[in-house]
Amino acid sequence: MSTSTLPDTRPAPAAFRGAVAAEWTKLFSVRTTWWTALAGLLLMAASAGQLAIYAANDNTNDDPTDDRGIVAVGSVLIDSVELTQYAVLALGLLAITAEFTSGTIRTTLQCTPSRGRVLLAKAVVAGTVTFALGLLLGGVGALIARPVLGEWGRAPAGDTIADIVAVATYLALVSVLALGLGAALRSAVLTLTVLFATLMIVPLSLQEPDIAVLNRIADVFPGVAGTHFLAGDTEPYPGAVGLLLLAGWAGAALLLGRAALRRRDA
Repeated sequence: MSTSTLPDTRPAPAAFRGAVAAEWTKLFSVRTTWWTALAGLLLMAASAGQLAIYAANDNTNDDPTDDRGIVAVGSVLIDSVELTQYAVLALGLLAITAEFTSGTIRTTLQCTPSRGRVLLAKAVVAGTVTFALGLLLGGVGALIARPVLGEWGRAPAGDTIADIVAVATYLALVSVLALGLGAALRSAVLTLTVLFATLMIVPLSLQEPDIAVLNRIADVFPGVAGTHFLAGDTEPYPGAVGLLLLAGWAGAALLLGRAALRRRDA
């Protein structure tokens, strides 16, 4: 169905600020946003606490072969993100798919005819909110994991803060990736399925045979690249390259979403 639009005569910066303000209002005016944030907090708290318990138990049980020694709180946060991300990326996913479901995307495109501007405004809002939520999640995870680890944990301030910021950055980019795919696929269920496959299932399937060429292919997928970034790896590439790969996936998803919006309209 086509959507009639009127030309936007405002200067581009003013029009973009208006689009961002509108997306900000929409995001915080629905209960889903708050339920998603709460789900993320609960998942992070539960995951960080459980992983910290496992680490402490490994060092105190009767089997010396699984002793992990002193564990950095940041490593617990990074491992906790594997599950928590699926609650947090819903902020980006639902920012666009909910509008297709309800039909309000027509009103959005009438108010802001530029498809690229709409999607970029959504990306700015979703990425900013998810980054802030990621900082909160990282802080909560660290506060829970550190006392649970007890003598088997360490949390140097500088390293822990850096890990929290890295977690927030990863979650923000994954949220933007979800937004772009949501704009292209239009269905929350289909988008979540594709995200789950892209972030986890396909890379794990490629890595399972432990064949060098398949491992190299898996290393460029967003979930694996993000893991290398979070862990600060040097192999198979530096963590900064992992960040760039993840950002590239997010950017490509936005371009795909913009092309779909322009081609199929609302």
